[in-house]
Order: sequence, then structure tokens, then C-alpha cells
Amino acid sequence: MLVLPELFLPGYNAVTKDPPPDWDGVYPGLKAMCRSHGVAMTIGLPEYDGLNVYNSAYVIGADGADLARYRKVQLFGPRENAIFTPGDQLVVFDYQGIRFGLMICYDVEFPEHTRALTRAGAKVILTPTANMMPFVTVADIQVPGRALENGVTIVYANYCESEGDLTYVGDSLICGPDGYPLGRMGKKAGLLSVDLPKGQMPSGLPLSTQLRDYRPAKEP
Repeated sequence: MLVLPELFLPGYNAVTKDPPPDWDGVYPGLKAMCRSHGVAMTIGLPEYDGLNVYNSAYVIGADGADLARYRKVQLFGPRENAIFTPGDQLVVFDYQGIRFGLMICYDVEFPEHTRALTRAGAKVILTPTANMMPFVTVADIQVPGRALENGVTIVYANYCESEGDLTYVGDSLICGPDGYPLGRMGKKAGLLSVDLPKGQMPSGLPLSTQLRDYRPAKEP
């Protein structure tokens, strides 16, 4: 499963309310690419639907089949809110015996979304991302915390370097269900590849039991 960043085409900082020229051919081309190479793909794309534009993640199987589509719920900042309509539905899907969940960038900073996907059975959460400076704590603290407290693997695919007036923080990582990275890119661009953990946690630590032990309490 190849996971690419948020709005990978035409680029996070290049999206407008109008589709680029020849946009209708982009998604069929991606499906053909998956079939040709036998690789599944999760990719961030703008979704043009009538008068609405959504910041979406599309999942394509290794045979080119449509597996899932998710519209970002938590829009970040004035620019996203000016261009996109927020989604209102979390998404899980099954592929090769594993239940996956989908989030996009800012979604992962809200613990409720990861918890909801976990309760829906997700074991791996795929997260196309366009996280920029100065928000360096997301990959360092929040993503590992989300993975640990829910016992899930989170794939967090971010940009590096600059695009227009944005400087991205990099730090793409795949965080195991014990909160420790299975792999991390640091500040450089490249391809990060890991095997998903099976059975015992990669570090040997027991899986956290918060999901089982949680007791709701009245708010003050």
C-alpha cells in the first residue's frame, strides 16, 4: 500500500476551486498505474463535486479497483476553509484481511477521530498529510500518542522542503501500535517501507488497555 501526501496532485498549495485542465483523466490514469505495477495506493486529491470541493483521500487496489474515499473533516486554516467543504463521515475499509481507517493531516490532531476509527475495527490508519512549519510536534508527539492510546498503526505521509509560501516539516513516519516508529524518514524525501506488525508489539511491550478500561464520567 503506497501512501502519498495530502492533495498530492496537483499539490497542496496549488489547489483552487476550479479543476486543473484535463483533470478528468488524472484518476483513471492512477488506477491504470496501480494495475500496471500491482500496487495499491492511497493518495490525496481534490474532489470536485458540483459546486463543492473536498479535500479527499482516494484508495485504489492493486487491481485498479476503487476501495474507499474519504473527505477531510477537520479543515485547517483560512485557505482550506475558503476552498473546501468539510466532510462529515469517517471511513473504514477492508483490504487483504486488514481493516484500515482514513484520516487527512489535521484530523489526526483530534483524538476523537482516531478513537472512533479504532472502535470501528481499524488496525491501520492511513494519513496523507501536508504538515508545515512550525507544527513540528505533530509527528513527534501526537501521532505516536494516537497510535499508543488506541493500539493501532498510523501511517503519516508528509511533504518535505517548500511549496510557494509553505515550508513543510517532513518527518513522515509509520508508527506502530506501541507508539514506537516502525520507520521514519526525518527531514528527507524518499520511500519508507515497513512490514506491518503481527502478534506481539514490535518493542515487546504489552498493548495498552485504555479502550477496554475507559469509564465515562460526568463533565464538570
